[in-house]
Amino acid sequence: MRVKYVLNEVLVGLWRNVTMTVAMIITMSVSLSMLGASVLLYMQVDQMKDYYYGNIQVSIFLTEDITDGQKANIDQAITGSDLVKDKTYETKEDALKRFQQLWADSPDFVNAINADSLPESYRVTLKNPEQYKDFAKVLEGMPGIRQIIDQSDILEEVFDIFNSIQLASLIVAGFMAVAALLLVGNTIQVAAYSKRREVAVMKLVGASNWFIQAPFVLEAVVAGLIGAILGFVALFIAKVVLLDNKLQALTTILTPIPTSNVMLMLPLLAGVGALVSAVTAWVTLRFYLKV
Repeated sequence: MRVKYVLNEVLVGLWRNVTMTVAMIITMSVSLSMLGASVLLYMQVDQMKDYYYGNIQVSIFLTEDITDGQKANIDQAITGSDLVKDKTYETKEDALKRFQQLWADSPDFVNAINADSLPESYRVTLKNPEQYKDFAKVLEGMPGIRQIIDQSDILEEVFDIFNSIQLASLIVAGFMAVAALLLVGNTIQVAAYSKRREVAVMKLVGASNWFIQAPFVLEAVVAGLIGAILGFVALFIAKVVLLDNKLQALTTILTPIPTSNVMLMLPLLAGVGALVSAVTAWVTLRFYLKV
């Protein structure tokens, strides 16, 4: 009987303050979807780092007037290094083919470049990408080398951008979470005020604190769970509609987000939404009802 009463009070409470309940659910869903997006972004950046740093290369560009002897010395220095895992020599023609593939969507730009415009180079994969400086010291100053570029420097700049996006999304999620907490607390206060006479009567007849608080706390938990489900649906739709279709071309740069990672967000968001709503409602009632 008590369980039935509590559940009935939860439904009545949600419907009685339907406008504030809807606002609470929407705010919770937005903040939780931002939280889910931030978590997915963290997971994705870590995955991208493992992928790109595992395939990172050192580009050694040769001068135009390099001699066969100088080229042989450079090749020998690279081959003889214990730091090198693999190397590839790229001719001007090979460089042009790769350039044409990379810029296939810009034919005018491609037509303006010929093989003589691109330098010969070595593409070297190190056993440990962090040992780039040690490897560069071996080759720096050798005749015939124009420039040595470590791709990790470029990747660091790219990942700095992703880290900034991570931080920005977390800050937005934090602001939305504060708004959701305030709205949950305000909604519970309004609900408690509308039932202040019933609460006073229950106190007089000796009802336990748990029995008085349970409908209000469960009301907040239900709203939090609904917000979490809506937030998860928004994330799933964004993956299917945007990342898997409209922005599928980005998979050449960004590693695809596994569906399993998105599915993990449902229990995470549901747990966070329910827990935060329950704690906020309980703390609010402790101060407001003095029970």
